[in-house]
Amino acid sequence: MKVGIIGATGYGGLELIRFLHQHKEVESLQLFSSSEAGESFSAKYPHLEGLYDAPMEAIDEAAITKLDVVFASTPAGVTSKLLPSLVNKGTKLIDLSGDFRLQDRALYEEWYGKEAAPADTLSQSVYGLTEWNADAVKDAALVANPGCYPTAVLLSLLPLIKHRLIDPSFLVIDAKSGVSGAGNKPSQGTHFSETNENFSIYKVNKHQHIPEIEQAISMFAGADVSITFNTHLVPMTRGILATSYAQVMPGVTQAQLVACLHETYANDPFVRVVTEAGAIGTNRVKGSNFCDVFVQLDERTGRATIVGVIDNLVKGAAGQAIQNMNVQCGFAQTTGLHVVPLFI
Repeated sequence: MKVGIIGATGYGGLELIRFLHQHKEVESLQLFSSSEAGESFSAKYPHLEGLYDAPMEAIDEAAITKLDVVFASTPAGVTSKLLPSLVNKGTKLIDLSGDFRLQDRALYEEWYGKEAAPADTLSQSVYGLTEWNADAVKDAALVANPGCYPTAVLLSLLPLIKHRLIDPSFLVIDAKSGVSGAGNKPSQGTHFSETNENFSIYKVNKHQHIPEIEQAISMFAGADVSITFNTHLVPMTRGILATSYAQVMPGVTQAQLVACLHETYANDPFVRVVTEAGAIGTNRVKGSNFCDVFVQLDERTGRATIVGVIDNLVKGAAGQAIQNMNVQCGFAQTTGLHVVPLFI
């Protein structure tokens, strides 16, 4: 296949290159950039010297429609204008920004502060939480790749909500991310002096992933929810750990909670159910497309602690996007992705 990446110079683009380079079905990889067209990719990223020395190309509709699959790894507000004219032109499109995740245009504009994508294009987009929506992804012309936080939260919570083991009416989610989640554009908030030996909360009760999580819980588990969701910045490069708290339904046991996770993901190669708290952590999934999930019932309070852990750049972005490409193209989901986590 001939594959392209729009916005290849960001961290998400780099991870797409890392995995697609050794994907057995990918014949060629074209890199597009709006701001750095004509510059050698390896000049910007010397670790790719000898591999990607060609100049990046300007974004061109004619060139894009000659490709089999195109990934868009751009900031929010870009693909809502760029991709509508490319839908149904024969190229499978996978968008890693948030522009096509929310079906309610007013909700997008409220939470993102940008003009929403056209309604007719939104209606054609498919939410690419692969483990829960593979049948729809298979026939999609445009896949909206989920956000990093929602991926960790939803994969850990959805089975327990869908099977009515926890009460969805009051969900508290406490999520933490490494600095790479903010992208590679320098800012005061991600400056070494600001993040080193510091642990901070941000976007308190206002994170744009709140409506995405609520929409997906309604879509896949049939529950209308209003969540409390807050995010924290941890002084590390990669990883997300999302811890959720929920009241269990009367009579529900620890064994039922664990069994539900095992049964739900029995045939999903990238979700691993962890049964010991000491065995779950960001280093266990670093550099890989795995999502580890864990649940522990506190019998004293009747509340469950539910944890989802991912690498925000892989399962939370590039890896899940390639997993969706594999589904779209009829390949095994693990093609090009079944790598051992880095750990150290």
